[in-house]
Amino acid sequence: MVGKVFLPTQRVLDFPITALRFEEQIQTILKWAIAKQSKTVCVANVHMLMEAHWNPEFANILRKSDLVTPDGMPLVWMMRHMGARYQDRVAGMDIFLDVCKHAETNNISIFFVGSQKEILAKMRTKLEQEYPNLKIAGMEPLPFRPIKEIEDHALIEKINSSGAGVVWVSLGCPKQEKWMIQRKGQIQAVMVGIGGVFPVYAGIHKRAPRLVRDLGLEWLYRWIQEPRRLCRRYATTIPVFICLATRQLFLSNSHHVPRVFVNTTVD
Repeated sequence: MVGKVFLPTQRVLDFPITALRFEEQIQTILKWAIAKQSKTVCVANVHMLMEAHWNPEFANILRKSDLVTPDGMPLVWMMRHMGARYQDRVAGMDIFLDVCKHAETNNISIFFVGSQKEILAKMRTKLEQEYPNLKIAGMEPLPFRPIKEIEDHALIEKINSSGAGVVWVSLGCPKQEKWMIQRKGQIQAVMVGIGGVFPVYAGIHKRAPRLVRDLGLEWLYRWIQEPRRLCRRYATTIPVFICLATRQLFLSNSHHVPRVFVNTTVD
């Protein structure tokens, strides 16, 4: 029986974001993976927080997640201002690369769910070159149609019997987060939602240069690559987030709210 562990969190727009340095978050994921614990990890950015703000059901999913990493720089800046002074960005691509590196030496096998066959095939080729000792337990693209119950049971069984410690999930937000929470307790592995990472790692999209990422302008870099898909999303989420974040900062300063971590208990 694994004892309960308290992970510190910092609230951004009333949602608990895990307030640990990058390496500590990675080590937490690896610990769970080695123990084959059924956990969910949400990689949060502005889009995800706004989805949660507008959708109570999704907000509940986010609050129930075992780990919520600050992917977007606006979240990191908010956390630093609210009290987590040394908070790092814990981005999806960096989580993916670091976990794969550690999984190679810790005998942790990984499983991929979602995306498309072509993308998964390119990822496998690149992974085999960069991480030759990494155990890929399986790759399953999911159909766009709703998955049948019998197919779902078969997939869960396939993942569990493969011995995977980490399951990377690429279905897009909020679909992947819903998929993970619905299978928590059924899939004996750490499920991490990193939808946008798959096409970038496969070489279909380019990742923003580090300077652009550090300046918090990765959204702009992505928008230039996919203007049609992202234009409406950014137009509806970014202005509202700025208003809500400004309000939170103003209230915290005017009311002298103590800048402390809020603890969430996880197994």
